[in-house]
Amino acid sequence: MNPQCEILDPVIQSLPEKILEIRGQRVMLDADLAELFGVPTKRFNEQIKRNLERFPDDFMFILTKREVMGLRSQFATSSGGRGGRRYNPRAFTEHGALMAATVLNSPRAIEMSVYIVRAFVRLRQVLSSHQELTAKFRELEERLDGHDQAIGTLVQAMKALMEPVVPTKRPIGYVTKSQ
Repeated sequence: MNPQCEILDPVIQSLPEKILEIRGQRVMLDADLAELFGVPTKRFNEQIKRNLERFPDDFMFILTKREVMGLRSQFATSSGGRGGRRYNPRAFTEHGALMAATVLNSPRAIEMSVYIVRAFVRLRQVLSSHQELTAKFRELEERLDGHDQAIGTLVQAMKALMEPVVPTKRPIGYVTKSQ
């Protein structure tokens, strides 16, 4: 790790926390990428606007007002008055974040793109292991359900065997068929 990255270590360590899931995709917001690349969000977005042809919908999208409201607790937004954001943030997928690094084309942006890729890969691995655990739990539940049914049938059979047999009593004496 070079000396510059040691200074950025807290930023790099917080990188996985800045990956959000929006519209079923894992993304990073423009402000987080700008911080990571060491440029103001305004300048970052200017570069993106100048190179929009490099950012198709599967690389980047602008959040809706509803999505922004859902994320409001995670970042400060302006009320439309002075200061703060006046436009909805952009969300960048893994490929969009890499493309943004190439658009900025600074040594720091290129170096940080490596950390972004690693963070997305690590997140995929964690999610994959969670999916494997979920599948194993489902399998275990199905087995237990099958065992529960088998045990229930076995208990019913044992109860039937444990019930006392009521002997049929024969009457004493001579019995005719009409009786």
